[in-house]
Amino acid sequence: MYTEFETEITVRPDDIDMNNHVHYSKYLDYLLMARYDQMAKDYKLSMEEFIAMGFGWVASTAHIEYRRQIRLNNRVLVRTRLESFSGAQCRVLFKILNKETKKISAEGYVDYTMVSLNTGKAIRIPPEIIEKYAI
Repeated sequence: MYTEFETEITVRPDDIDMNNHVHYSKYLDYLLMARYDQMAKDYKLSMEEFIAMGFGWVASTAHIEYRRQIRLNNRVLVRTRLESFSGAQCRVLFKILNKETKKISAEGYVDYTMVSLNTGKAIRIPPEIIEKYAI
């Protein structure tokens, strides 16, 4: 229903855990990095512009299924796609793939809640934001 976007990321030495692969917490960092990149590059509404409008996003649910390990110097592709909007929330589906093998290393979804930066409270996603994201 919505367009899937992609961001490429190189695994860094500080992403690696004692088992010599990417620490599980870094997968959310990769998703955050990709969404930040895609807001400006693909949705044409950078996070800085979003903040200037008085809006912010907070993660209210994060679900990750780990499939395959990622190692140092791997390049990964983070693919995201909006699945739905509902009131103050939107759900973003994601896949993190090893660029070389094209195999999924992790996949899942995050529910984001829009908040007013003035009040810190959840607010209904305005139609103009939905229109901007509904591509």
